[in-house]
This record gives sequence, structure tokens and C-alpha cells, in this order.
Amino acid sequence: MSEEGLLYICATPIGNLADITLRVLDTLKNVDFIAAEDTRHSRKLLNHYGIKTPLLSYHQHNERQRTAEIVQRLKNGEKGALISDAGMPGISDPGQVLIRECLAENIPIDVLPGPNAAITALVLSGMPADSFLYLGFLPTGKKERREVLAQVAELPYTLIIYEAPHRLLSTLEDILEILGEREAAVARELTKIHQQVHKGLISELLAEFQGVPPKGECCLLLAPYNAEKKTGEPAAWLEELRRLEEAGVDRKEAMKTVAKLYGIRKRDIYEACLVMEEKKGR
Repeated sequence: MSEEGLLYICATPIGNLADITLRVLDTLKNVDFIAAEDTRHSRKLLNHYGIKTPLLSYHQHNERQRTAEIVQRLKNGEKGALISDAGMPGISDPGQVLIRECLAENIPIDVLPGPNAAITALVLSGMPADSFLYLGFLPTGKKERREVLAQVAELPYTLIIYEAPHRLLSTLEDILEILGEREAAVARELTKIHQQVHKGLISELLAEFQGVPPKGECCLLLAPYNAEKKTGEPAAWLEELRRLEEAGVDRKEAMKTVAKLYGIRKRDIYEACLVMEEKKGR
């Protein structure tokens, strides 16, 4: 046993088992133990490569309790590896608590790079990659989700979001209303046989998935906010809104149409309406 413990943070495949690195394989074979998010899931990977290293569970429900145990083993001189079900531990997966505790206890750590869904999807999508903001999973509650979206609505970065397939439609609806129309992409089943990247305007993706519900974990990418695309003046928005309402379109649908037409948010139109009403009241 080594006199100094060491924790390896190991990225594992997000779909295709062949994507694991030689360095990760060598490390997993030679450490004293592997802390895994789901031991049953990870056992399939380890069996595929003939790795017999002992496993222990490390997930969001036992993270703090297990951290103390792992830290003690590392202090005793053992070497361990941390893996998640897919991708890099600590990136929307358990790991941050253990990593921070190791750093606080001056236990060496090393990160072995490898597969990551966010970066893979970003490159596949063709979205601007010079600057981007990773949001991970949005809150499941509608109110909280919309609050997060409002905070990033006018940031000049490509936005990367993870989403479960059963929540994708409601998330796209909130994005269209809060952020307004913009280019987007949904990457599914990354590195797997049925890998697909759906591209288009948010409204087009929404219509597509309403017709054919998505399957598999999704990575959603949104083009950066561009103030220059906010064409037209409030007066033009309101005139179009008036025209649609006179044609029998209700206010909510009319606002959606105007937002799509001008590439703006419904909130922009709503605020313009408030300003107009205020002026009338003077």
C-alpha cells in the first residue's frame, strides 16, 4: 500500500464503451477501490474490460456519509477512483462534495479527462463555441425554471442545458416565452447507435417533438442572445399586435406570433404594452 493516498476522478463513456481512455482503464485496474454512482451500472463497464477492482456506492443519497469513509481510506494511504454513470464526476453528477473534502484535507487528486455530453453536443450542434454557459439540469418546478431562464435571457453565450425527455416540451415552451425565438439544437443519445441532433428555431423544435415525443437524455443548446436581432421598434410590435387581435387572435397567441416575427421575447411586448397603457393614462 502506498504511503500517500490519491483520488483519481475518472471520466467514463456517455454511451459507446469504446470511448474510455487507456489511462482510465489502467487506473481502474490498479486502484484499491472504485467509488461508483451506480455499482450495477458501472459493473457492466468494468466487466466489459475485465476489471475486478472492488466497488462501493457513491451517489447523491449517501454522498456525505460515504465521503467521510473514502477520505479516511485515502488518509490511510489507499488509492481510489471516482466514476459516475457517464461522463465526468462532479458535472451534474455526484463528486463535488468528495473533491472539496479531499482538497480541504490536502489529499492529492488527479483528473483523468474523457467523454462529456455537454462538450460533445456543443461541437455537434455547430453553435458558437468560443464562449458558452453550462446550466446543467434546470429546476423541475416551473416557477424556479422560468426564474433561471430569465437570469440568462440576455447573455451573449451559447447556453447548454441537460433535460430529461419527459420534460423537454415544457422546457422548450418556457424558453420560447422567456428568451424569445432563436436558433437551437437538441442532441440525443450521444455516441449511441441512434444519436441524433435536431436543429432549428425553438418553435420548430417544439412542433417537431410535439409530433414525435423525444426519447433518451437530451442536451439542449441555445444560440447566444443578440441584441442586434431585436429588430423593429415597440410601436411596430404593438401595431402588429393590434392587427392580430382585430383579426380575432387572442392576446396570448398574438403576443407569441409577434415575438416570433421580430425575434424578441413575449416579455418585451408585454412591457411595451404597459408603457403604452401608462402613456394613455396620463
